[in-house]
Amino acid sequence: MVKQKSNVWLAVLLMVAFAATRWPGLMPPNFSAAYALAFCAGAFLPRPLAWWLPLGTMALTDLALNLHYDSWKPALLVSYAVYALLIWLGTRCGPRASWLKLVGGGVLGAIVFYLVTNTAAWLFNPFGNPEYQRDLAGWFIALTKGTAGYAETWRFFLNTLLSGGLFTGLFAGAMKFTASESAREKEAPAPAEDETAPAPDAEPEEARP
Repeated sequence: MVKQKSNVWLAVLLMVAFAATRWPGLMPPNFSAAYALAFCAGAFLPRPLAWWLPLGTMALTDLALNLHYDSWKPALLVSYAVYALLIWLGTRCGPRASWLKLVGGGVLGAIVFYLVTNTAAWLFNPFGNPEYQRDLAGWFIALTKGTAGYAETWRFFLNTLLSGGLFTGLFAGAMKFTASESAREKEAPAPAEDETAPAPDAEPEEARP
C-alpha cells in the first residue's frame, strides 16, 4: 500500500511536469514526454488510474493549447487512440519489467505513434498537401520528407525517438527508485533495544530472621 501510494503521488508530479513541457515553444517539435508518460502510466499505475490520469492530463492541456493553435479534430482523435494503445503496451510490461525493457517499450511506443499519426495525416490529408498522393510514394514522402515549407518529417521522427527513450528512462527510473526505497523502509528491522541501558534497581532482599 505504501509503495502504491508513493508511486501514485510521483505519477501526479510527473503529470504536472509533463503539462508544463507542453507550453508552446518550450520543447523542439515532436520532442515530447507524452509517449513515455502514457507508456509508463500503463506499466506502473493501477487501473483505472493508468487510463484516466494521462488521458485526462492530455485533454486538459489540449484545451489550453487550443487557445494558441487551431487543432484538427480528426488528427487529435487519432492521437488519443494511439495514446490509449501506448497505455495498453505499458500494461503488457508491468512494473516488474527491467529498466532496459521499459525503455525499449517506450521507444517502440514512440515509433508506433509517429507511424500511425503520420499515416493518418497522409491518408486524410486535411490541408490538401499536393505531396500526399494516395499511393506508396505519397505515404513514403509523408514519413520522410513531409510538405514544402516545413522541416523534413524524418527530423521530427528523430526527436520522437530521442524523447521517447529519454523520458521513458527518466520516468521508469524514478518510479523504480521510489518503489525500491519504499520497500526498503518497509522491510527495515525495528531498532534494537539499547543493551547498555542501566538495569532497573534490584528489589531489596527480605530480611532474615
